[in-house]
Amino acid sequence: MSVEIIEGEHPLFVLHTASTAYAFCVTPDGLLRHLHWGGPVRANDMIVEPLWELSTNDLLQDIVVQEYPCHGRFRYNEAAVRVRFPDGGRELDLRYRGHSVEDDDLVVVLEDAKGLEVALHYRVLPQIDALLRWASITSTVPGVTIESVASAQLHVPFRDLELRNVAGHWGAEQQEVVQTVSTKVVLESRRGISNHHHSPYAVLSRDATETAGRVWAAALAFSGNTKVVVEQTQYGQTLLQLGVNDHDLELPLEPGVPFVTPQVVAVHSSQGLDAMSQVMHAFGESLMSPAVRPVLYNSWEATNFAVTAEGQIALAQRAAEIGAELFVVDDGWFGRRNPDDSGGIHDGLGDWWVDPEKFPEGLQPLIDAVRAAGMQFGIWVEPEMVNPDSDLFAAHPEWIYAEPGREVDQARGQYVLNLTLPEVREFIVETLDGLLRDNAIDYVKWDANRPMSQVGPQRDVWYGHIAALYGIVDEIKRRHPGVLIEACASGGGRIDFGALGVFDDFWTSDNTDALDRLEIQRAYSLIYPPRAMRAWVTDVPNFLSQRSIPLQFRFHSAMMGSLGVGCDLTAMSEEDLSASARFVAEYKQLRPLMVAFHRLENPSANDYRLFQYASPEGAVLFAFLPSSRLGHKPTTVRLRGLDPQARYRFTHDWQQREASGEYLMHRGLRLWLQGDYASAVIRFDRVTEPTE
Repeated sequence: MSVEIIEGEHPLFVLHTASTAYAFCVTPDGLLRHLHWGGPVRANDMIVEPLWELSTNDLLQDIVVQEYPCHGRFRYNEAAVRVRFPDGGRELDLRYRGHSVEDDDLVVVLEDAKGLEVALHYRVLPQIDALLRWASITSTVPGVTIESVASAQLHVPFRDLELRNVAGHWGAEQQEVVQTVSTKVVLESRRGISNHHHSPYAVLSRDATETAGRVWAAALAFSGNTKVVVEQTQYGQTLLQLGVNDHDLELPLEPGVPFVTPQVVAVHSSQGLDAMSQVMHAFGESLMSPAVRPVLYNSWEATNFAVTAEGQIALAQRAAEIGAELFVVDDGWFGRRNPDDSGGIHDGLGDWWVDPEKFPEGLQPLIDAVRAAGMQFGIWVEPEMVNPDSDLFAAHPEWIYAEPGREVDQARGQYVLNLTLPEVREFIVETLDGLLRDNAIDYVKWDANRPMSQVGPQRDVWYGHIAALYGIVDEIKRRHPGVLIEACASGGGRIDFGALGVFDDFWTSDNTDALDRLEIQRAYSLIYPPRAMRAWVTDVPNFLSQRSIPLQFRFHSAMMGSLGVGCDLTAMSEEDLSASARFVAEYKQLRPLMVAFHRLENPSANDYRLFQYASPEGAVLFAFLPSSRLGHKPTTVRLRGLDPQARYRFTHDWQQREASGEYLMHRGLRLWLQGDYASAVIRFDRVTEPTE
């Protein structure tokens, strides 16, 4: 039973996933009191300890650990919901009204006597070992405005926990940060995108490693302004709250029309960080199309804006030779998008017609060449943006976000279209629909290269823009169900479960340096599934780091995600082209085994980076040694996720070997890489025939 309830005047609720339990109850005065989030417990075993005020300064309403605390009275921690009533009052007094259960969903309803209802939704995902939470806010009277709203508040009964998230900036996204929570930490985005700086999740732990220790994690499925609050209370708890950022936010409520918050996925693990990641990856995979992500070639780093039909066809022919399955023409194919002193970024956005000078016969000759070579065809767009020098802006200057009486902000030579306007949404849908229908496009790289600003007097657009974006993408996919759409967002700007619910891939970072990518990809994998992570092999020296890294290391690094290539293939040597073809072929053979991703621990004094995939049929080990600094010392690799009773065949030290899953996981293999930028990939095939 996923939902267990002890009925009565003060009901008690326990939700069960595969290995965890989540419990709360109704107090005598109608509040929802949190009781437990952790290992399995049963409802009839729950002991609800009485609470009492510690002093006149430590009142009961402040001490009780509430499921969804509201603003007002003696509540001084972060409020999960705050509204403004027509009379100007902002205090809420939410009390339990009732509950209902349908399948694996529990809904608990709270109400305020002034005309507000809050329904708390709990959904057990039994196959994933996770819990989904969200809230819906409904007013029964006109003139109510939401000032802040969280999707969920969660509770960990410990202090001084380690908090993991990522920090960074463009080109250095997904840099893991670990800190001890001693007071209050706020992780947020105010840029209109979930952004390059933080991702909307929190991982809390007590002395956890990849394979041991208790971990509590929650992630928000939203791609706009987000806010994650981690607060250690004076009463021995750590609170975790996730939701839409209240920065510059107002959400007017129409009577009877609920505002439904984004969902939060919550996971508890008693077996370390890797086990938590497995559950988060499974949740992410449940949002994704099962389609195999094709090996991609993208023309951006080869051509930048200097796109021509002849040049793209030449690249497509080379891409087919190395085994690419998808050819994507990047920025520069449309409007009047030409290189200039600014790099070519000031013209064309919004004019999604094929440049007749670059493609005199349209895109069809390029598409025909791509198809003849056995590849799918993809294209780059940035539909949320417009350049001031464009036909679209000349016709509709009122379609952008702007502050009355102020000069309009430009960033990267572009404005942001106001997606909350119905006519803008219609324009984008119809334009992209026509582009896809007329040009047989299989893949769309959807970019967004600047943050939002100057949204004007309507403070609901910070949320409304993202809700509109989701609706636009959903409609495009409804009309073109076979098309895959990548969330690029300037490299790493929209990596969250909300984006993964509508898009198909993430462009994880514009930084394609193979060594930097190891750190970016490792931190990314803490929460998000690697199958959604696009990773490219590009030319050296890398444009950002200026490192020159061997081709093998570059391919091995990129093969850990959905493989892409972005080299200028027309300038590549025959030797490197041949090697690229071998690596692409190897990846295609490994791809069926690349199911469950694991970060492995390195016991060596040398800085080995170890990663592994496992599946019922076998496993793939990726090993990297950027620099051999301490006497060429080896490491011992202990695999994860294998069947202990099965046997696996593999090549190690130039010999074919065989060992049990039990041996490979507990004893492991000695691995000895030497030199700078050394790497290896080892395949483990489950032995199906009897062993002699």
